[in-house]
Amino acid sequence: MNNIREFLQERLTDGLLSWAAQKEAAELFGWSYAAVEELALENGMFPARYQRNRNMISVTEQLLLQRSKVAVIGCGGLGGYIIEELARLGIGGIVAIDPDIFEEHNLNRQLLSSPGALGKAKVEAALARVNEVNPAVAVTPIWDAFCTANGPELLKGVTVAVDALDSIAYRLELAETCTELEIPMVHGAIGGWYGHVATQLPGDTTVQSIYRNWVEGKGIEKQLGNPAFTPAVVASLEVAEVCKIILGKGELLRNRKLSIDLLDMEIHEIRYVVPVELVSAA
Repeated sequence: MNNIREFLQERLTDGLLSWAAQKEAAELFGWSYAAVEELALENGMFPARYQRNRNMISVTEQLLLQRSKVAVIGCGGLGGYIIEELARLGIGGIVAIDPDIFEEHNLNRQLLSSPGALGKAKVEAALARVNEVNPAVAVTPIWDAFCTANGPELLKGVTVAVDALDSIAYRLELAETCTELEIPMVHGAIGGWYGHVATQLPGDTTVQSIYRNWVEGKGIEKQLGNPAFTPAVVASLEVAEVCKIILGKGELLRNRKLSIDLLDMEIHEIRYVVPVELVSAA
């Protein structure tokens, strides 16, 4: 290990380690890109690809991101942008969960879609994209639908779960599973010009409160459709919440929902009642 550490240190420039040096080390010593990146961060060497993170994220915090595993449930409109941003942020492990293949109606907004990908599994596109964007990130593609029955297995070892679903029923099952497993959940939903984001920590019931009047069927996205920009905005807010959860920084969207209206460019905050048991515990 000392040899590879010295190899990397000799190639530092202003405290930054180039991708070329990481790639050379991986090939020379037979290490994975992820292992090389982790070793570099452990020894205070900041990978140059993250240098624009450096003024807001320390090398220790970057290591926290690298050692985290985030599950993205749904790899469509929201999920594609979420996965892209998590990989570029430096999240070390991504579990991509989706049972669907790409269809032509996905092409207007889904980042992972393309004419050449039509008919292919969305999770496979997620794997290929992350391997291209940041090979130091390990992606576990799961071509299956999330539900309470398989949820505990799919979310095993996950740091944060991110909701990118288009089904309220499955979204509520995700919230229930995250509560049981004590996993933080970041919730996002979109429809037309509108979207919202909320963060639910173990013991919270924000997602259930948001959909307390839901009867059946999918969300309003089926009625309003989705342009290219709405999922990009909401996904970015979800990734920001994931980053804050992992790093323990900032104020989370806990017990509140950020409602976004891109047509009139308005953002509203809706607060939800904190469960009595949480107040008592405090």
